Amino acid sequence: MSNAERTVVRGSRVVRTRAGDLRGSITETGYAFRGIPYAAPPVGTNRLRPPQPVVAWTGVRDATRLGPEPPQVAPPASGGPESGPAEDWDEVGEAFARVDRAAGTDDCLNLNLWTPDPGAADLPVMVWIQGGMFELSSTAAYDGSRFARDGVVCVVINWRPGAEGFLYLDDGIADVGLLDQVAALEWVRENISAFGGDPGNVTVFGESAGAMSIGTLLAMPRAEGLFRRAILQSGAAHHVITADDALRIGRDLARRLGVPPTRSDIAAAGVDRLLAAQAALKADLLAHPDPDRWGSAIVAGSMPWQPVVDGDVVPAAPIERIAGGSATGVDVVVGTNTEDWRLWLVVSGMLAQVNDEMLTGEVALHGPRSIAAYGLPVDAALAAYRDRYPDAAPGEVLAAVQTDWWMRIPALRLAEAHAAAGGRTWMYEFAWPAPGLGAVHAIDIPFVFDTLAPDAPLFGPMLGADPPQVLADAMHAAWIAFAATGDPGWPAYDLDRRATMRFDTSSRVVEDPRAWERSLWDGRR
Repeated sequence: MSNAERTVVRGSRVVRTRAGDLRGSITETGYAFRGIPYAAPPVGTNRLRPPQPVVAWTGVRDATRLGPEPPQVAPPASGGPESGPAEDWDEVGEAFARVDRAAGTDDCLNLNLWTPDPGAADLPVMVWIQGGMFELSSTAAYDGSRFARDGVVCVVINWRPGAEGFLYLDDGIADVGLLDQVAALEWVRENISAFGGDPGNVTVFGESAGAMSIGTLLAMPRAEGLFRRAILQSGAAHHVITADDALRIGRDLARRLGVPPTRSDIAAAGVDRLLAAQAALKADLLAHPDPDRWGSAIVAGSMPWQPVVDGDVVPAAPIERIAGGSATGVDVVVGTNTEDWRLWLVVSGMLAQVNDEMLTGEVALHGPRSIAAYGLPVDAALAAYRDRYPDAAPGEVLAAVQTDWWMRIPALRLAEAHAAAGGRTWMYEFAWPAPGLGAVHAIDIPFVFDTLAPDAPLFGPMLGADPPQVLADAMHAAWIAFAATGDPGWPAYDLDRRATMRFDTSSRVVEDPRAWERSLWDGRR
């Protein structure tokens, strides 16, 4: 069977890739191929190291089921980066270490793919990079079938989070999780035409840590030329840490394992022990958020595992590289949700617990609940936010500060930097308030994927009884239009007008809607 041949057999479809033949499923909207390996299993001598080429196979490989997920630590029931320092954080260890034992973890570098027709040609390709605080990675909640229904080849990838993907020891290896993403994009370039896609028209899109990953990919020499367009949802190009801070985290992990701080010794400790140590490290960070111990960026974000500016894989701060023109050839859509970070204060129960003492207190005592953690002058910033939101309780004030620090200001700075460097740029804001939550983090995802069913995995329960299909129609269509043509359907962003599409039940373009936030944070973020 030639590379171009595709065979239909008893309700399935066989496609030949460079590594071997795959049998996928026929669906209502086209064809689905799941659990496709894009790199060799990251075990044995490959553990904690950059991805290696996928191992070829003979015969027809089944691609009708999800592949295994990478080893990762499950969050506590209270959830989110705002959890702690409650007492349950002190009782960590094996209970928080989760490995997908049913499916195994060997072939966790895999992807899922939906296509209208493998026999088609030159269809636009969209590659989703999911979020998870750089600590979680799962493809299970993402269904790309509606993209296939509408003429797009959609790919969703797994990649290594946590220490598995971002352990740094100053040993010449860094940002393995980002290199996984690069390897997946290289697989797309080499194989997507067999599924009807155009390797020259690839759009990466992602949310939260996935969008932050894309913001970093825009600045990475190794990712250059692998995608033509990018959509960043609630994440931009600010969230990286220095090599010194990352090395401190790596050595701390080794100490908890009782092994020398080398990649081989940490790998030899085994997956279960590493995950337990990783959970204990995170608990310690949340319970004792001392910037002198962990680094200010790690304390503010409560994320010990992030992309590292190592000088090679990530040569410099991504926002600086983008401002210097590293991504001018990539079209960019970037945006946020109106109340992004309120989600974590709600699900952790902290929204009602935050008080003025926390807002104005020392970072070492109150961590990310202190305004000082975000580099703002406390008294002046608190007065400004209270003037802006006069009826807001302390928890709502903190939610606004955190939304700006985490999401809104980085998105604005990315749009400004990319547009000023000559890159085609668009901006949006998702404003529809989910019942009981608001326009919070991740609530936009089911609208983008056009999967509003109340029983949809992960996101369904957040939507309420009657989420607006008209909003899903608008966002889903805009994302596809951008991937296909480079135009999402509203005016491009520039430093004069700052046009922003505000998505709601009635969507409209507004000009410079966040001038107040830009002014307040100028020079601080």
